[in-house]
Amino acid sequence: MHDDLATSFIQPPKLTLITNGSRLSGEAFFDLLEQALSGGLDAVLVREKTLTSAKLLALASRLRQMTDHYKARLIIHSQADIAAAVGADGVHLASSDINTITSVRQWLMQPEMSVSVSCHNADELKLAYDNGADYAMLSPVFPTQTHPGAAHLGVSEFDRLTAAAKLPVIALGGVSLDSCVALQGKSLAVIGAILAADDAKKATQQLLNAAVASDRVGAS
Repeated sequence: MHDDLATSFIQPPKLTLITNGSRLSGEAFFDLLEQALSGGLDAVLVREKTLTSAKLLALASRLRQMTDHYKARLIIHSQADIAAAVGADGVHLASSDINTITSVRQWLMQPEMSVSVSCHNADELKLAYDNGADYAMLSPVFPTQTHPGAAHLGVSEFDRLTAAAKLPVIALGGVSLDSCVALQGKSLAVIGAILAADDAKKATQQLLNAAVASDRVGAS
């Protein structure tokens, strides 16, 4: 659990690419990832629920080599054992697993590894903080292809929830090269905005420019 001063957070990356083997896999994926990393991508979140442990380990091992080369973070979704095996920088948990954050930390016994979690509302953000998460991915901010027709937060509600949260928050869900403009200065997580890009390096740079930009409203 965090103390009142919240001094123990590991700050989130500015731009996270979430993998999706059903959209892009094999050498085409590695080629695209190389472009994105060369464009400044600072984190890769491996989320491949259909892979066997052996195939996930092989994928994560190769990604560890690539992210090390570019000094980017590697984060593994759910499987802390794979994260530990490849020397990943963090573990990301589903919202249904918020209450396991403490036990995951105790099992890892590596305080330099981040433990982050998915959230969708104020209650989950509070639980994430209370259970000691380093940061949360709050979604969906915009309509998404992965959950067509599902309700989304919108920028105003995302900003309200983020302002009230006691831990750092990443914007996830429908974040694109167009919609990222409305999230100036926010940390971002994307899938299709990079995986489906014609020029992954250029797309990464555009997304990063939004993520690191100053809040124009607050600066005016």
